Amino acid sequence: MPTKILEKTLSGEGTFEAGLWKHLLWAEAIRNRKSNHDSNSVASGELAGFGPFGEHAVNASWIAVQELEKLGLGDDVDLHVYEVPVEYQTVQRLIPALWKKHSPQLVVHVGVSGMATTVTLEKCGHNVGYKGLDNCRFCPGSQCCVEGGPECIDSIIDMDAVSSRVSALGLDVTVTISKDAGRYLCDFTYYTSLYQSHGRSAFVHVPPLGKPYSAEQLGRALQAIIEEMLDVLEHSEDKINCQHEH
Repeated sequence: MPTKILEKTLSGEGTFEAGLWKHLLWAEAIRNRKSNHDSNSVASGELAGFGPFGEHAVNASWIAVQELEKLGLGDDVDLHVYEVPVEYQTVQRLIPALWKKHSPQLVVHVGVSGMATTVTLEKCGHNVGYKGLDNCRFCPGSQCCVEGGPECIDSIIDMDAVSSRVSALGLDVTVTISKDAGRYLCDFTYYTSLYQSHGRSAFVHVPPLGKPYSAEQLGRALQAIIEEMLDVLEHSEDKINCQHEH
């Protein structure tokens, strides 16, 4: 059984403009599983939440991540958490580095949306339209994530299937689908991760705490969502492997 590992790299301290995230939190959950193909095969996923910004003195996404850490994803899960400064250039450098370091099967990012009243699964990330300044008061001159990259990248995760599965569990949280992650650091990070991973990323937006869900409710929802995402991904890969064998 793997040992749970918690790693943190410190984000920069100091003031930041209203409406900007202070830092991003990145976590990696690696789940060992047995399959018909390899008894030692490993499924992996990564989770990211954002820190305080604007009117969100306490960011629901990070609180939800902390609640998920308490709940866990089973005895065969390792959880790695990184704090990353929310800066366009840092995201462009660090996201690929983390992918290279861990080679996870899946990354799940989590952010808070002041407009959301449900837990929202984002289907895709967008390459262009980034005009908001980051914590360093920087914005890419091209206003895009990857110059020459596709305008939009879809996650390989079937978000409709995940939403249906989680809804069927009877949790007291509503899960919905979206195709617009916001054209700021959430969307920028999502697209960067999708581009790096060839679609093996996901993004979950949560509403502010108490509007209407508690930290515990959000943590349980994240737990269910990530477990279903990994299950959907594993089943799709098993199907592809079977097709290749025949």
